[in-house]
Amino acid sequence: MAAGKGTRMKSKLPKVLHLLAGRALLQHVVDTAAALMARQVVLITGHGATQVEDALSINTPVTAGFSLNFVRQEPQLGTGHAVQQALPVLRDDGIVVVLSGDVPLTQADTLRDLIAACGGSKLALLTIDFADPTGYGRIERRGEVVQAIVEHKDASPEQRAIREVYSGIMAVPAAHLKPWLARLDNQNVQGEYYLTDIVKFAVADGVPVVAHKIMDAVQVAGVNSPVQLAELERAFQTRQALRFMEQGVRLADPARFDVRGELTCGQDVSIDVNCVFEGTVSLGDDVKIGANCVIANASISAGAVIHPFTHIQGGQPGTKDAVEVGAGALIGPFARLRPGAKLGAEVHIGNFVEVKNSTLAPGAKANHLAYLGDATVGERVNYGAGSITANFDGAFKHRTVIEADVHVGSNCVLVAPIRLGAGGTVGGGSTLTKDTPPGALSVARGKQVSIANWKRPAK
Repeated sequence: MAAGKGTRMKSKLPKVLHLLAGRALLQHVVDTAAALMARQVVLITGHGATQVEDALSINTPVTAGFSLNFVRQEPQLGTGHAVQQALPVLRDDGIVVVLSGDVPLTQADTLRDLIAACGGSKLALLTIDFADPTGYGRIERRGEVVQAIVEHKDASPEQRAIREVYSGIMAVPAAHLKPWLARLDNQNVQGEYYLTDIVKFAVADGVPVVAHKIMDAVQVAGVNSPVQLAELERAFQTRQALRFMEQGVRLADPARFDVRGELTCGQDVSIDVNCVFEGTVSLGDDVKIGANCVIANASISAGAVIHPFTHIQGGQPGTKDAVEVGAGALIGPFARLRPGAKLGAEVHIGNFVEVKNSTLAPGAKANHLAYLGDATVGERVNYGAGSITANFDGAFKHRTVIEADVHVGSNCVLVAPIRLGAGGTVGGGSTLTKDTPPGALSVARGKQVSIANWKRPAK
């Protein structure tokens, strides 16, 4: 269910599209459905329907393994009314798992247990005990048998004292659900069609109603405000941090660690504070990540050191734009690696160096204040401070090739397309527009002139 407006978010963006750990709230829910091997996902939209549907269509891969269907709830007349909109596309022979698009962190294992409790013939409810159950539907039991769910606004004082609440998640055979939905009415305080009313229909029809109770409140926590979103973000990141530390990763402070995608780590990886990992990132054995780094879509090989304040922004994994950092490389501080940066073993990229769509062979060094764009750099090249590749002519990008063992002096401009021959040297301050031969010293700058006894202008 993803039709709500989310007024308390105070945002133009539909609530279910707000991000948690780099993914939309709703995308978390759909990904969990994929983990259940669902054959069909039905998304019930309403507020911002087109925007929500477009976002899910783009971000749900064709390899997800399920068909994705969209239905509209307009107007929004309650949870029962929402699920009624899905009736035309629900298959009769399946188990329907009802999930909420703003409850992102329910675990697949929990839902598997709920489906097992349903067993293809029962109505199974996911429940939890809350010290303060205000606002939640209460679970009424007779012994171990569930008799009803009473919505908070309709509950008596005695019913409001019940601590076991309905999470909003259920598993029910479609063959039972369809006739029950047809019997719903809106004779209640809110004038809405409650999905929870199907419990009394199940009881009346002799269908067992069972509750699968969990203890983990994060799994059923919803997002209704920026405050709740931030709380859930932190809860998610804390769990991520604990998982990585259990695998042997050394985190300087687990409270200052953010994974907004997929991170894999080898042995003896250490990560300092305030680091953010986005997209798909892999860290090899003995990699060290300094403080305040942002790393996206990159593969960093064993023994590499990423010094503080480095920004690595690779393109999509599996493409030429993903960033690769070779074994034993030293990057930063304050370095920037952009899409297509491919760095070999023992490469050094120092402070305030930017690399874009360039390949650096093993042992190449650009230690400070430089730009390498659209370049192929050979082994053991030393690239001086303040030097740049002038790769753009205003319409097209051109490539610079620097062959092995070239030494480029400080403050040079290499106007592409250009090739510097192996073993050559470029004198500091040179602007080169032509290829250079191997082993040569190339200098291209104006002759120095000194004017004796020159007087500065005076007022």
